[in-house]
Amino acid sequence: MKIVFLDRASLGDASLKAIEQLGELTCYDRTSPQECIARIADAEVIITNKVRIDRPEMEAAPALKMICIAATGMNNVDLQAAEERGIPVRNVAGYSTESVVQSTFAHLLNLTAKLPYFDQRVKSGAYSQSGLFTDMGRSFRELYGKRMGIIGLGAIGRRVATVAEAFGMEVVYYATSGKAHDDYFRAVSLDELLTTSDVISIHAPLNERTRNLISEEELRRMQYHTILLNAGRGGIICEKALAEALNEGWIAGAGLDVYAQEPLPADSPLLSINEPERLSLTPHTAWASAEARARLVAGIAKNIEELL
Repeated sequence: MKIVFLDRASLGDASLKAIEQLGELTCYDRTSPQECIARIADAEVIITNKVRIDRPEMEAAPALKMICIAATGMNNVDLQAAEERGIPVRNVAGYSTESVVQSTFAHLLNLTAKLPYFDQRVKSGAYSQSGLFTDMGRSFRELYGKRMGIIGLGAIGRRVATVAEAFGMEVVYYATSGKAHDDYFRAVSLDELLTTSDVISIHAPLNERTRNLISEEELRRMQYHTILLNAGRGGIICEKALAEALNEGWIAGAGLDVYAQEPLPADSPLLSINEPERLSLTPHTAWASAEARARLVAGIAKNIEELL
């Protein structure tokens, strides 16, 4: 079984031993569109995270028996073309839930507890020289008693909701599909969520209903102390409008792991915020704990085993 992994670098140092045992594995750290066809010419199984596999690529791989996506989203494969050719396309669902939830709250706690400021006060020696047992240079807020509004209550959104409850927060959610589907947490309109939530956390897919869902109009409707989080998909928040909202003080802060263009362009307005401490940024790593990547590899191997 000839297996080709087109963007192995996307999994970092995760071991691929479980996949190597299933056949002859060839890995490329990255694959450009121009390189793809030559690299998959004799592949029986293709593994891709973000490299596109469309009809021309499938036609160029006559031995192809399966496409494995090293992720949950399947929008980088022409599913219709695969179905027509009888090529199963398999993703891995649920592997990153706990990782994304943890990262979401890491951003939230970073912003609410003012950790970068207090950390620097101690490490710079300013605290040692202050003569006081405590530092009152910044005021921080508790999560207890605040409202968490979640946009997209899928598996990850619901897990975020349960953790928020453990902090003593009230949880409401907005169903981007337009259909409330949870009997425990209360569904509200987008307007109510925007205008009443102390924290808004996005865990929705990017589609025609969610693209630019949070733009200038929505940001202006939020409360001045609101913190906005996005560990869902880039493109749901208008980044230019968010930069303006942070600079003008429409909201208190934002934590982002995903962006409309990845990697984030060097001239992005998000990189020139007047008060950078209002913004917590990570480079699309919320999904990628060591444990999550190990679960992902195991899921890919299981998909190939089923083919065998």
